[in-house]
Amino acid sequence: MSAELKALRGSAAIAGAATFGCGEAPGFTDMELLARAARAAVADAGLQMRDIDGLCTASASAAMWTLPVVEYLGLNPRYIDGTMLGGSSFIAHLLPAMQAIRSGQCSAVLICYGSAQRSAAFGRREIVAARRFLDPQPYEHPYEPMLPVSAYALAASRHMHEFGTTREQLADVAVAARAWAGLNPEAFMREPLTRADVLGARMVSDPLGVRDCCLVTDGAGACVLVGAERARDLPRKPVYVLGNATAVWNRQISSMADLTVTAARQSGREAFAMAGLAPADMDVVQLYDAFTINTLLFLEDLGFCPKGEGGRFVADGAIAPGGRLPVNTNGGGLSCVHPGMYGIFALIEAVRQLRGECGERQVKNAQTALAHGNGGMLSSQATAILGTAEALR
Repeated sequence: MSAELKALRGSAAIAGAATFGCGEAPGFTDMELLARAARAAVADAGLQMRDIDGLCTASASAAMWTLPVVEYLGLNPRYIDGTMLGGSSFIAHLLPAMQAIRSGQCSAVLICYGSAQRSAAFGRREIVAARRFLDPQPYEHPYEPMLPVSAYALAASRHMHEFGTTREQLADVAVAARAWAGLNPEAFMREPLTRADVLGARMVSDPLGVRDCCLVTDGAGACVLVGAERARDLPRKPVYVLGNATAVWNRQISSMADLTVTAARQSGREAFAMAGLAPADMDVVQLYDAFTINTLLFLEDLGFCPKGEGGRFVADGAIAPGGRLPVNTNGGGLSCVHPGMYGIFALIEAVRQLRGECGERQVKNAQTALAHGNGGMLSSQATAILGTAEALR
């Protein structure tokens, strides 16, 4: 870890955060949802849109998405990042934005995303079909797998074969997410869920059933990042970025060297090194749970338990309310919201927990949080370590 990266620790803070339209938002376009969340986040930070001089955003359906976002929001940014890494993008955007703020290129960066995936006429099915032409995967598409779920099912099958992980342990991930969602008024699915419900649900791609898979919802989220000194003068409690790193090892699932090891091992190690902290120091953990296997893989690769122990680590309510480690306290992509890309919502939930705004699901005295994003087929991984002023010391 370079001295320059370590010097960035705590140099910027998230001063505003907001969501909009989570669940079902008929009548809204992707852009309209994004704009509502963006304006709410800017207001939450005590700023106005004219104060925003940096923009980070990405879309699964538009290659030049930053351009219409600039136009629609009426921005004139001096810093623009449209890097598209899938669902990890918005967590990956943090470090370059911190560098831009530190250099003086800009002073307030808006990170935003919106998708009407559930309600739009052009939804997930059409996007998946289009990707066969726009983003071909030559070693997989000829066999017509049900992507992305079949890719994650392949990883789950290998984990079960190699480590003895069970469907019951995967089910415990979904049950824990739903228990947290039951405490979150914003969550899309809040009704009780049992292990038997998960195991008895329709099989989608063996060994993953419907309840092992994320939701398909609408929704938008946004955060505002500013320099640490400026954040102290704004109305909301600052949430400092202590560490951030991104790693990519593959695009296609068939290109993974080991189906049970992801690039989160690298992004987590580097983010923790920048923060000067370790997994044991985390009070809350927000993981990109597009499928139940994700949670196991990331708990292992980020260092919360040894490789192969993820199933036993999460068993019997260990990551549910009252368990040993609060994971995905909003309900995650499995039960709260998942409009195509989830990373921004993991980041927002981490911020809300550290600001003490989570009501019934609030983790007591939370001062540190990890937010982790995943993109593609276990492809891009981005990890952020966040903390309050107490953690900054």
